[in-house]
Amino acid sequence: MLNIDDKNLKHGVLGLVIALVEIIKDALTLQAVKRMEGGSLTEEEMDRLGEALMGLEKAIDEIKEEQGIVQSVKSVRDGLDEMVDDILDRMVNPTRLMEKAERWD
Repeated sequence: MLNIDDKNLKHGVLGLVIALVEIIKDALTLQAVKRMEGGSLTEEEMDRLGEALMGLEKAIDEIKEEQGIVQSVKSVRDGLDEMVDDILDRMVNPTRLMEKAERWD
Protein backbone atom coordinates (compact mmCIF):
# COMPACT_ATOMS: atom_id res chain seq x y z
CA MET A 1 0.00 0.00 0.00
CA LEU A 2 1.25 3.48 -0.89
CA ASN A 3 1.66 5.70 2.17
CA ILE A 4 1.50 9.42 1.33
CA ASP A 5 2.20 12.06 3.95
CA ASP A 6 -0.33 14.87 3.44
CA LYS A 7 2.00 17.52 4.87
CA ASN A 8 4.88 16.58 2.54
CA LEU A 9 2.51 16.42 -0.43
CA LYS A 10 1.12 19.89 0.34
CA HIS A 11 4.62 21.31 0.81
CA GLY A 12 5.71 19.73 -2.47
CA VAL A 13 2.79 21.16 -4.42
CA LEU A 14 3.11 24.57 -2.78
CA GLY A 15 6.86 24.50 -3.44
CA LEU A 16 6.21 23.81 -7.12
CA VAL A 17 3.63 26.61 -7.37
CA ILE A 18 5.91 29.12 -5.66
CA ALA A 19 8.85 28.06 -7.85
CA LEU A 20 6.71 28.70 -10.94
CA VAL A 21 5.66 32.11 -9.58
CA GLU A 22 9.35 32.92 -9.02
CA ILE A 23 10.14 31.94 -12.62
CA ILE A 24 7.35 34.19 -13.89
CA LYS A 25 8.63 37.02 -11.66
CA ASP A 26 12.13 36.53 -13.08
CA ALA A 27 10.75 36.71 -16.63
CA LEU A 28 8.81 39.87 -15.77
CA THR A 29 11.95 41.39 -14.26
CA LEU A 30 13.95 40.66 -17.42
CA GLN A 31 11.21 42.17 -19.56
CA ALA A 32 11.09 45.25 -17.33
CA VAL A 33 14.86 45.72 -17.63
CA LYS A 34 14.64 45.45 -21.43
CA ARG A 35 11.87 48.04 -21.50
CA MET A 36 13.85 50.37 -19.22
CA GLU A 37 16.99 50.00 -21.33
CA GLY A 38 14.91 50.55 -24.46
CA GLY A 39 13.58 53.80 -23.09
CA SER A 40 9.92 52.82 -23.43
CA LEU A 41 9.07 53.53 -19.77
CA THR A 42 8.66 56.84 -18.05
CA GLU A 43 10.44 57.51 -14.76
CA GLU A 44 7.13 57.08 -12.92
CA GLU A 45 6.42 53.77 -14.67
CA MET A 46 9.90 52.50 -13.78
CA ASP A 47 9.36 53.42 -10.14
CA ARG A 48 5.96 51.70 -9.99
CA LEU A 49 7.27 48.62 -11.77
CA GLY A 50 10.27 48.38 -9.46
CA GLU A 51 8.07 48.70 -6.38
CA ALA A 52 5.64 46.09 -7.68
CA LEU A 53 8.42 43.59 -8.40
CA MET A 54 10.03 44.18 -5.01
CA GLY A 55 6.65 43.74 -3.33
CA LEU A 56 6.10 40.49 -5.20
CA GLU A 57 9.52 39.22 -4.18
CA LYS A 58 8.87 40.13 -0.54
CA ALA A 59 5.48 38.37 -0.60
CA ILE A 60 7.03 35.23 -2.13
CA ASP A 61 9.78 35.19 0.50
CA GLU A 62 7.23 35.61 3.30
CA ILE A 63 5.11 32.73 1.98
CA LYS A 64 8.16 30.48 1.73
CA GLU A 65 9.18 31.28 5.31
CA GLU A 66 5.67 31.02 6.77
CA GLN A 67 5.01 27.69 5.08
CA GLY A 68 8.47 26.27 5.74
CA ILE A 69 9.11 25.55 2.06
CA VAL A 70 12.31 27.48 1.39
CA GLN A 71 14.29 24.29 0.72
CA SER A 72 11.45 22.70 -1.27
CA VAL A 73 11.29 25.71 -3.60
CA LYS A 74 15.08 25.73 -3.95
CA SER A 75 15.06 22.04 -4.91
CA VAL A 76 12.37 22.60 -7.54
CA ARG A 77 14.17 25.66 -8.93
CA ASP A 78 17.50 23.79 -9.09
CA GLY A 79 15.88 20.97 -11.06
CA LEU A 80 14.03 23.33 -13.40
CA ASP A 81 17.10 25.52 -13.92
CA GLU A 82 19.17 22.46 -14.84
CA MET A 83 16.52 21.31 -17.30
CA VAL A 84 16.25 24.76 -18.91
CA ASP A 85 20.06 25.02 -19.16
CA ASP A 86 20.15 21.65 -20.93
CA ILE A 87 17.41 22.68 -23.38
CA LEU A 88 19.12 26.01 -24.12
CA ASP A 89 22.45 24.24 -24.62
CA ARG A 90 20.83 21.92 -27.16
CA MET A 91 19.32 24.88 -29.00
CA VAL A 92 22.55 26.91 -29.02
CA ASN A 93 24.83 23.93 -29.70
CA PRO A 94 22.87 21.52 -31.94
CA THR A 95 26.06 19.61 -32.78
CA ARG A 96 26.23 18.38 -29.17
CA LEU A 97 22.76 16.90 -29.56
CA MET A 98 23.89 15.11 -32.72
CA GLU A 99 27.01 13.83 -30.96
CA LYS A 100 24.92 12.45 -28.10
CA ALA A 101 22.55 10.79 -30.56
CA GLU A 102 25.48 9.15 -32.37
CA ARG A 103 26.80 7.76 -29.07
CA TRP A 104 23.42 6.17 -28.34
CA ASP A 105 23.53 4.24 -31.65
